[in-house]
Amino acid sequence: MISSSSSAVQQNLVTDTWIKAPWEEFIALADNPAYEKGKFFYHHGYMRIEMAAVGPLHARENSIVSSVVKMFATLRNIRIVELNNATFRQRGVGEFQPDLSYYIGAEFQLPPRTNSPINLNEFQSPALVIEIGASSVNDDLGMKRLIYERVGVREYWVVDASADDAIAFSISDGRSGEIQESLVLPGLTLSLVEEALQRSQSEDDGAITRWLLQSFS
Repeated sequence: MISSSSSAVQQNLVTDTWIKAPWEEFIALADNPAYEKGKFFYHHGYMRIEMAAVGPLHARENSIVSSVVKMFATLRNIRIVELNNATFRQRGVGEFQPDLSYYIGAEFQLPPRTNSPINLNEFQSPALVIEIGASSVNDDLGMKRLIYERVGVREYWVVDASADDAIAFSISDGRSGEIQESLVLPGLTLSLVEEALQRSQSEDDGAITRWLLQSFS
């Protein structure tokens, strides 16, 4: 539990769970330098602040998934930009800070290079969002999925770091459905992502990269 001084929400702030809070108090916390290492989410009057340290399991899974996505897009000549732990904000509606997010395709306009949250009232949401977790997987599949449905993300992946599983959802018209092959990166299957994660248990990055190059050729 983290204590602050001004509001009831701040004085009774519990991290890593959803608590009821007005948007203005959420923004005050999100913009507070004392919480700069936290990850912030807001949806329908509830906020979640994640302050858990990131260990090697999460970091390794993050790296492997990132490599798979970017290598596939590169070899398929698909325009792509990756953002790591970027904050996206739709004022008065919601905020999210996924592990990985991607703008994909020929038409996107990349937000400016600043340290301010990306304003979704001015810029489109990323095409693909990926959350990597172990203890947080149920939340990733639940409330966070609702956030991404609402803000116009086109595809959402949840990676269970403890099981090397990947679940993907295509999102359209505010609703999501499970898919086995990416629609924003056509031809990339979730089974290949899972195999890359499993290989990372015993193989180094060079070996995995060579295997990916062979698989994508």
